[in-house]
Amino acid sequence: MFTVAALYHFTRFESPEALKAPLAKIACAHGVKGSLLIAREGINGTIAGTREGIDAVLAHIRGLPGCADLEWKESAAEEMPFGKMKVRLKREIVTMGEPDIDPKARVGHYVEPQDWNALISSPDTVVIDTRNDYEIEIGTFEGAIDPGTKSFREFPQWWRDNAHRFDNKRVAMFCTGGIRCEKSTNFLLSEGVPEVYHLKGGILKYLEDMPEDGSLWQGDCFVFDQRVSLRHGLKQGDYDSCHACRRPVSAEDKRHPDYEEGVSCHRCIGEYSDADRDRFRERERQMRLAAERDEAHLGRD
Repeated sequence: MFTVAALYHFTRFESPEALKAPLAKIACAHGVKGSLLIAREGINGTIAGTREGIDAVLAHIRGLPGCADLEWKESAAEEMPFGKMKVRLKREIVTMGEPDIDPKARVGHYVEPQDWNALISSPDTVVIDTRNDYEIEIGTFEGAIDPGTKSFREFPQWWRDNAHRFDNKRVAMFCTGGIRCEKSTNFLLSEGVPEVYHLKGGILKYLEDMPEDGSLWQGDCFVFDQRVSLRHGLKQGDYDSCHACRRPVSAEDKRHPDYEEGVSCHRCIGEYSDADRDRFRERERQMRLAAERDEAHLGRD
């Protein structure tokens, strides 16, 4: 079994570029794979490896400026869910595109998983899923509003267009692990919303802590690794991913006439050119050949 650690932390890095190489070096030295994003506002990502390897990388991150109180969420995977280790420099660790947003200044009220059901069941509370449309499609909380956004960058404009619908309501928001809500709750507070709440630890913490028979979660939770989705108890779901667009695909989706393994699904068939699909077919062919030779191939990462 591999340990998977999902983490984020908002802190001020004066020279994020100086942190990249040492972080990549210690991860690779311990066989840890995954993706970490570094920006001036902090660090975000998911990594997987042995217990020893994950502990080594987390210890290194806790030693970075302002990261001593780093928190993370762990789950398990029977197979390594990443093909390689990537450490990238970004303008934002989760892209919202609102330059004045500062989660370190203030955020909404954190709600523990055991208190979440009561909050979102209250008639004076509106519940908003801050994730992307393809994530929401395979699972969300009962009664939650789907903004229909294709990226988190679209959320501020969606709120400005729809804020009038939620007058005199408490707003409760949630996301996969909590990072998007750090920014979205700060944003709503800056827009003048008086009562804003968010699920502490995100959906992953809720699925870990809440028994299924007392849960208001419906479906699977999309995750950005090769496991694709998780269920209660953080058990892996049955979804695969389209290797062209990375959206989740079910067994039923694979029977759609537009589905071709490694090349397209019914959601992305119109998003790529014939030349793109030819390239995807060649990538898939090379991966099959590598598998036959029992060799690693990193083409999908």
